[in-house]
Amino acid sequence: MANLREIRDRISSVKSTQQITKAMKMVAAARLRKAQENVVATRPYVAGLQAVLEQLSSSTDSENIFMTDVENPQNILLIAVGSDRGLCGGFNSNLFRFITDTIEARFPGFKESGKLSLITIGRKAGEYFKKRGFNIVSRNDGFFDNLNFDASVAISTHVANEFEKGNYDSVFLAFNEFKSVIAQNRLFSQLLPVSVETSDEKDLTAANTIDYIFEPNPKQILDNIIPLHINMQLWRALLESNASEQGARMAAMDNATENAKEIIGHLNLKYNKARQAAITTELSEIVSGAEALNG
Repeated sequence: MANLREIRDRISSVKSTQQITKAMKMVAAARLRKAQENVVATRPYVAGLQAVLEQLSSSTDSENIFMTDVENPQNILLIAVGSDRGLCGGFNSNLFRFITDTIEARFPGFKESGKLSLITIGRKAGEYFKKRGFNIVSRNDGFFDNLNFDASVAISTHVANEFEKGNYDSVFLAFNEFKSVIAQNRLFSQLLPVSVETSDEKDLTAANTIDYIFEPNPKQILDNIIPLHINMQLWRALLESNASEQGARMAAMDNATENAKEIIGHLNLKYNKARQAAITTELSEIVSGAEALNG
């Protein structure tokens, strides 16, 4: 009977866990809907800003410090965007492994020589890279508890100022791009210097055929639009990462709920077998006792 009580307690415990994972799935689904709307609304603006930037850069010969590429960068800054909470499957671990592999492939020896610095966004990113001995110049734990544009601008403005002073030769951005509820694209992209290369030649040709009239002049507009471009690149990355996190958590909690359902089914079967065995044993004892009395 003690075994039956243990199985009943286990069933009750798994049911309680199932209720929690189901509730977390519903919360993640509600947050995902809003986060996805923000991503969809931001992407066209960022793409349009990039197109204007490409047209402006091709219309002026003047150099902008934020667009000056360094042939052999010696000081690298990486902005790694993770999450503040767990229970989201491989959302963080897959990204962090991708980042470390990319660093080893593209910048071998930079970590050991102190040429690589990190700004982490999200508690999980800060904890992961701190344990592995990376040079973290700024940790932004709890950032996604109150995700807002002003906080994003503060980080991007600081990064732009450090780049302008010459403290860093290149700035990169690593994050999860939202693809679907169950899939994310891990990106390692260059934030500074600003790149205006267009991968699609057809799009570039189409953009060059449009005759723009710039007022007051392309250089002044370019100087004003580049800081906005930098701000929007980081803000887009944060929105993409937030939507990806909610989608990953929703999928993980859904899997946990289904697994709990399977465990409950196995435990119920085990409980019924144990109960039947106990009943059979009791009946055997009663029959044996009755036969002994009759004998």
